[in-house]
Amino acid sequence: MSKIKFGSQVYTWFMQGGGDGYANKLDHMIKVAAEAGFKGIEPMILEPFDDYWLGDFKDPEKLKATLDEHDMELAGFSLVCSWDKPEETEAERAACDYAIDTLLKFPGAKFGTVPLPTDRNNLHDRRLNFVKNVNEVSRRATEAGLDCSFHPNSPPASIARTQEDYDVILNSLDPSVTGWTPDVGHIIRGNMDVLDTMTKWAHLVNHVHYKDFSGNGPEPWAQMGTGKLDFHAITEWLTTRNYEGWIICEDECHDAIGDPDSVTMQNGEWCKENLQPMLG
Repeated sequence: MSKIKFGSQVYTWFMQGGGDGYANKLDHMIKVAAEAGFKGIEPMILEPFDDYWLGDFKDPEKLKATLDEHDMELAGFSLVCSWDKPEETEAERAACDYAIDTLLKFPGAKFGTVPLPTDRNNLHDRRLNFVKNVNEVSRRATEAGLDCSFHPNSPPASIARTQEDYDVILNSLDPSVTGWTPDVGHIIRGNMDVLDTMTKWAHLVNHVHYKDFSGNGPEPWAQMGTGKLDFHAITEWLTTRNYEGWIICEDECHDAIGDPDSVTMQNGEWCKENLQPMLG
């Protein structure tokens, strides 16, 4: 019996109004994700926001009560920071400390590190600064008892989007303190082959993100199951390697901007019909 679980990422709701549409509505996102059939949810810790875009649910007790109400798990936090200076900034360290302290109250939840896209200037030094800081924050989280995973992304301003970026950053991660979250949509958007890339760094894979890809337009995303990605082949890659952990659906298609609830419901149903049977 497979030990893979499917969860939902809150970015699907964040896209509406750059966070304004669903600010302080994590309870709603948890409820909808549960109704969609997901077993967990993955909120973001957005360092530029005073409340990290958690609102009242920055309080771990309130977060736990809401998860319990809907029989949901906290799959992890995605901590989103620039980390492109030689050392952590005070704000980045505060966000990291909050994430560590909170996740310790949710056994098994992942500590995810994600670059905040700003631009690709001074790329060489900033990539090296970034991976140095990711290794350091991951070391602190690991020493506290957490399991860490680095998540690249692919907006044009990201410093972790191309094959060269992956070669520099993934090859410089300290595998004793962090793994890697292959986000299959971001991989293909960076003009890389998904399965080849996952195979190259298979030893680091400890968390997974699914989103579909159309290849059209400046935001080239498709609703789950309607784009170019072969999720059956990717899921088979995971099961044949006895992957254990979360597959997090993070749908960024255009329809999600207007109706993230319906998109999340479709994602859950599609995974139930198409991928769950592969898990045994």
